[in-house]
Amino acid sequence: MEGRPEYPRFLWCGDACLVTEFGDTIDPLINSMVKGLELKIRGLVLPWLVETVPTYRSLAVYVDPWETRREEVELTVISLAREVEAKSMPSAAIAEIPVCYGGNFGPDLERVSIHTGLGPDDIIRLHSSKLYRIYMMGFTPGFPYLGGMDPRLETPRLEDPRTLIPAGSVGIAGKQTGIYPIPSPGGWNIIGRTPLVLFDPARPSPFLLEAGMEIRFVPVPEERFEEILSGKGA
Repeated sequence: MEGRPEYPRFLWCGDACLVTEFGDTIDPLINSMVKGLELKIRGLVLPWLVETVPTYRSLAVYVDPWETRREEVELTVISLAREVEAKSMPSAAIAEIPVCYGGNFGPDLERVSIHTGLGPDDIIRLHSSKLYRIYMMGFTPGFPYLGGMDPRLETPRLEDPRTLIPAGSVGIAGKQTGIYPIPSPGGWNIIGRTPLVLFDPARPSPFLLEAGMEIRFVPVPEERFEEILSGKGA
């Protein structure tokens, strides 16, 4: 039986992407190394660099193979990766996300209540009392995968996913919580909705959130939700 792999580990995905893995679990220290490597790479002027894509535990570095050789990419990425330390990194920013919980905005709040044995008010209190780290973006443009949810809120996904979930919906699936940035199918338990627009391709910066940020959910009544949505409460 083979032993556990040593990290960091470097894997080529085709001829235009080098992946650096720092571990195999969801862990804030592992994720801090991912973000640390991305910042180091982004801090250099590399004519062959196309894009960096961070995940929970790895960083994909996309390159233009016509502008460089594998050896040059490996030398740069591997040397920088070995400089990265496993330590807590200061958040790039903390964003407050207003959320109207329950009712038409949170049709699965009762399901989460039944599964966890917690009352709706307790669910809202626990969900909005934490500071969540954005580990990665994915699934749809602008969807933040968040870490730090209170384990008492863990609830399995819906057995029958919905074909359409409104943009801004806040959901729980297993140990995770997240926000749907655009209308899309999904199987997460929807407990509320934010009036903020997480993804708008017409904006100079299309994404409201990014990996490495931290967010805090702030409960708001429906009246406040409508004010923010209309732009009167911005």
